[in-house]
Amino acid sequence: MSYENDIKEALAAYKAGALSDEEVIARFHQLNMTDLGFAKLDHDRSLRRGFPEVVYCEGKTISQAAAILTVLASRHKNVLGTRASEELYETVKPNLPDAVYYERARLIVLEKEPLPKDPDRKIAVITAGTSDVPVAEEAAVTAEIMGNEVIRIYDVGVAGIHRLLGKVEEIRSANVIIVIAGMEGALASVVGGLVDKPVIAVPTSVGYGANFKGLSALLGMLNSCSAGVAVVNIDNGFGAGRMASIINHLR
Repeated sequence: MSYENDIKEALAAYKAGALSDEEVIARFHQLNMTDLGFAKLDHDRSLRRGFPEVVYCEGKTISQAAAILTVLASRHKNVLGTRASEELYETVKPNLPDAVYYERARLIVLEKEPLPKDPDRKIAVITAGTSDVPVAEEAAVTAEIMGNEVIRIYDVGVAGIHRLLGKVEEIRSANVIIVIAGMEGALASVVGGLVDKPVIAVPTSVGYGANFKGLSALLGMLNSCSAGVAVVNIDNGFGAGRMASIINHLR
């Protein structure tokens, strides 16, 4: 049963007189959160934010992450686990047979009730190079499960700017644009100067030593001279996909 149905059931019982004031309040407290001891799951987030709590799996033990994903899946139709390993996926698969593992994106996705997508409101995900694709896929798949059509345009960095220029019209057809680049992060500024749509820049840790694990790309993007470019954290494809989804549904 979903979280929303649990609430409706509690309200119906209260209306029928089967639950007292105190009992229905206690029921809502129970519905809002599951305390696993090592984690407190926020079930109400799906109503507050439009999507259930997303699990950042890295740093948790396999058993902890598996327990969290399993409980969320018992209460919500759609579940997303980020920075997930294949070992974790194999662990949760018996309990979540419909879950899918996206290896490049390192995402576990359970999508029992896909959110509607407007084909006229797209998000473009652009990378400077092929090495940026894992972060791009994290952003793209995140945006898709949150109810968005996604255009993928990969390997069009500034070292061969003609590759980007050949895709300008396709890029301009998108409602929101995510630009993912390592090295010096210049692609975000270039794209920002070509479009009238919001651009979300994602610096990646791709690059040689002076890239400082993404710091050079981060600083380059923060110092962009193109207005309308906002920046998320290094390698944070999920954050970009989530932000792009919010903007796309508002626009």
